[in-house]
Amino acid sequence: MLRVGVIDSGPGPDDPLDPARAFLADGSVAPARPDGLGHGTAVAAIIRRACPGAAILHAQVFDDRPVTSALRIAAALRWFHAMGAERPQVICMSLGLAADRAPLRAACAALLGQGAVLVSAHPARGAPCFPAAYPGVIGATGDARCGWDELSQLGPALFGAWCNSPEHGAIGMGGASIGAARIAGHLAAIMAATGSLDGPGAVAALAARACHHGAERKRADG
Repeated sequence: MLRVGVIDSGPGPDDPLDPARAFLADGSVAPARPDGLGHGTAVAAIIRRACPGAAILHAQVFDDRPVTSALRIAAALRWFHAMGAERPQVICMSLGLAADRAPLRAACAALLGQGAVLVSAHPARGAPCFPAAYPGVIGATGDARCGWDELSQLGPALFGAWCNSPEHGAIGMGGASIGAARIAGHLAAIMAATGSLDGPGAVAALAARACHHGAERKRADG
């Protein structure tokens, strides 16, 4: 079974609280609580829409606000790493931090060394954010050009996807975080059909399916 790790706000009603874990601000680990933000629930739903058979494993790093830290994300990544061969093949982080932090960088590198595929949200334009900017991590964003089944390649390892954006008439969450969920969903579906891929193989598979290349460009009317 294809396993997808979701580092976000925790399990929704379609996911059991166990074995999900919460990685708290004080450094402790506790049983996960029900998703209070709805973001992790939305991310998991998008992944399942793309790959209905995927097993979702939640690592909760948000409390009652969409604010977290590099240390909490790194702790979640180390939890996945400790699972060894049973770890998720794809890990989705629909989040981004402004600063590079050594524990987060090291935790990503350790999982990449195991052959895991890491997907993280990154704005299509602007300053780098982390962990998407780390070598080997696939950056993902929303792209209004993309329908549900479409992908864009915006850079060597930066991809855009359907993102529940206003251009599609949707309401609520969107942008890079939902685009990242969609990229993770693409990869889950690909791997379910063809077998596991490592990071370079995942990038190549996404690139082969991209129908848009280069940045999305806004056009002024008139």
